Formats: sequence, C-alpha cells, structure tokens
Amino acid sequence: MTGPAELPEPAEDETGMEPIRVVIADDHPVFRDGLHMLLRNADGIDVVAAVADGQQAITAAADLQPDVVVMDLHMPGTNGIDATRRITTASPHIGVLVLTMLEDDESVFAAMRAGARGYLLKDADQEDIAHAVTSLAHGVAVFGPSIAQRIIDYFAAQTRGTNTGAFPDLTDREREILDLVAQGLNNTTIARRLFLSPKTIRNHISNIFSKLQVADRADAIIRARRAGLGGD
Repeated sequence: MTGPAELPEPAEDETGMEPIRVVIADDHPVFRDGLHMLLRNADGIDVVAAVADGQQAITAAADLQPDVVVMDLHMPGTNGIDATRRITTASPHIGVLVLTMLEDDESVFAAMRAGARGYLLKDADQEDIAHAVTSLAHGVAVFGPSIAQRIIDYFAAQTRGTNTGAFPDLTDREREILDLVAQGLNNTTIARRLFLSPKTIRNHISNIFSKLQVADRADAIIRARRAGLGGD
C-alpha cells in the first residue's frame, strides 16, 4: 500500500488568504482522483493529500493538520468511522466531511457520534461538495437533504416517545426505550439507535418490567401500545 500522495505546498489565493487545506480519504482510485481534481479546481481549496484507507487518513491528518478531511466510510483496514473518531479526538479543530454511498441510520449516527460534522452522499452535486468543504472549514455543520431528513425523523421519534404522560414512574430514558420496544425493536437495535451498550439496555428493560409489574416483553409491549407508545 502506498502512502499519502505528496502534493505541492499551498499558496495564498488571490485574496491573500491561505486556502482551505483538505485531505481526501477514499479507496476507489477513480472517485478519489475525480474528487481531487474537483476540489483543486475550486476557489480557495487546496488538496494536501489523497489517501486510500483510514490509517493513511489518520497519519495524514496528524502530519499535515488540514482544515478538513473528506472521508469515505467503507475502506479496507481502518474504516472511516474509526478513522474519524481518532482524527477528531486527536485534532478537534479538523472538520470531517463524510462522503459515502451509505445512508442507513446506523452509518449516519455512528459517523456523527465519531465526530463527523458533515455527511453527504456521493451523488451530491460537485458544487455542494465544494460548498460543504468550505462550510466545515468555517465551523458550519453540513448534511445532505436526505440525511438531514433522517436526523429530523429520528429525533421526532424520540420526542414522541419521551413526551408522553404515560407511565410517570418511568424515567425519560426508560420511556424512550419502552417506546422502541413497543415498535418491535430488539435490544441490539435499540442499543445501536441510542448509542448505548446492550448491557445498559438490558438493565433499563429490567427496571421497566419491574416498574410496570409485567412478566415479560410481550406484556410490556401490550401495556405500552395501550398507552399510545410504539405507533407511527
């Protein structure tokens, strides 16, 4: 595996301001080269490295301290989620823009939890990608329309579950989990949805069963649905 491509030092643009320094991380050569050309041709942006996997992205970010890393998620070795987490932990000022084909909830929220400040799909317009890079460099979070709608829907669902007056003995978190149980989700899915460990979910559900005085999951679902939880 070759290391990061060595590129010329950035020069000041015509306004006298240093350009936004970008590292690209994507394992598909054709897409990586195309994105490289797109960003190098955009005003005020300079690509300082283009790499093929997550570990190379981590190294390039540490060595070059770019303003933005454009990160694919599915790469060999260290994946984009783990690379994002390590980059943002070591250098919080670096903005990570996820650029991927993955738009499932698990990928979106895992990337956000890892510290990504932007999430676009690879079919985004070229102008949107360049604009997102510029926005992240200035501290503005950017999400594509379909991704933004997923985020809105997710938090709307949580609000529906936590705002109900049913089961006042339950904590907000317990009521939220009960709502997801009533939707038919298993413990593993609930844990991923709420970014909690499966053990934590099991403990919450045990407390819920005790407070509701139900014997099992089926009884809890019946009680929850009668109270209006678990609906669309």
